[in-house]
Amino acid sequence: MLYLVGLGLGDAKDITFKGLEVVKRAKRVYLEAYTSILTVGKDALEEFYGREVILADRDMVETEADVILEGAQSDDIAFLVVGDPFGATTHTDLTLRAREKGIQFRVIHNASILNAVGCCGLQLYNYGETVSIVFWTESWRPDSFYHKIASNRRQGLHTLCLLDIKVKEQSIENLMKRKKVYEPPRFMTVNQAAEQLLEIVERKTKEGITDLALAKDTVCVGLARVGAETQQIVVRTLHGMTSAHLGGPLHSLVIPGHMHPLEMDMLKQFCDDESLLPVLSSDGS
Repeated sequence: MLYLVGLGLGDAKDITFKGLEVVKRAKRVYLEAYTSILTVGKDALEEFYGREVILADRDMVETEADVILEGAQSDDIAFLVVGDPFGATTHTDLTLRAREKGIQFRVIHNASILNAVGCCGLQLYNYGETVSIVFWTESWRPDSFYHKIASNRRQGLHTLCLLDIKVKEQSIENLMKRKKVYEPPRFMTVNQAAEQLLEIVERKTKEGITDLALAKDTVCVGLARVGAETQQIVVRTLHGMTSAHLGGPLHSLVIPGHMHPLEMDMLKQFCDDESLLPVLSSDGS
């Protein structure tokens, strides 16, 4: 059987007991290593599990899935995913390939950013569509994520923004030359996400658009390493978020919609900008 095992969001110990049982008995154990990261590396996982873990990059998962599924008709194969297997990034393609080959699969769920984001105090049932903010390049600066944020805010809903990561990526030059040379890993910060959103606001202002979903003083929530011991949460304006210092990856950004007084009271404890306190006061003071 193929097992898709969620690892949670912190370190090696966040795996469920059921998931650990699978890992210990599986014939092979793969770690999906391109959509998210834990606060510990492969070596720490191997030490805790007491066995070898094979890194599965994007190429392996997308083009060499047969290698992962080999022997799964008769042996257990474990495929480890940071967070939840069907959380922010789904792996339905792998399960469909397994089904085509007559291989049974089972999913062992765990915490993901989609539910752990509740730690900031905004109620989960008040969130709208989750968006991904991607790294811009000089020639590619999409703003589709802004429109989804705007749609959520028109409905009074909060928006969880998942920030881009680049792991084992190739430059256009090396792709053209077919060189297996990879760029250093990059992880978007809340600062970079806020800067891109502000640039979109500035661009639309110059175009004469006045009904904007965001402004420099829009309240935002920055989160880093949710689920880890070093977790950080800060509440600032969108402009203030450009200078926030939340440390290493992974970062997430939340744009609140309409807030209940209890939600505002929760956000106040993470606010380090005194000018925002009246905005977050449920009694208007």
